[in-house]
Amino acid sequence: MADMVDEKIKNYRTAPFDARFPNTNQTRNCFQNYLDFHRCNKALSAKGQDVSPCQWYQRVYKSLCPMGWVSISDHRCLLLAQ
Repeated sequence: MADMVDEKIKNYRTAPFDARFPNTNQTRNCFQNYLDFHRCNKALSAKGQDVSPCQWYQRVYKSLCPMGWVSISDHRCLLLAQ
């Protein structure tokens, strides 16, 4: 299973179509993948498992989201963690 995920990540070019977000505006898709990445990291880290499957979500949100939004969201997460 991990080999399949690694292969998909290696061949990844841009965000694939997601039927949950059929409209042109991809703001919600961006935000959902950002949240999924952080939830995945948190859940797998808590279980002591490898977090490499979470990289898929990171690549998708970095493809969809403007970097300004990502940096602001990351900054907010750091402030909330303190």
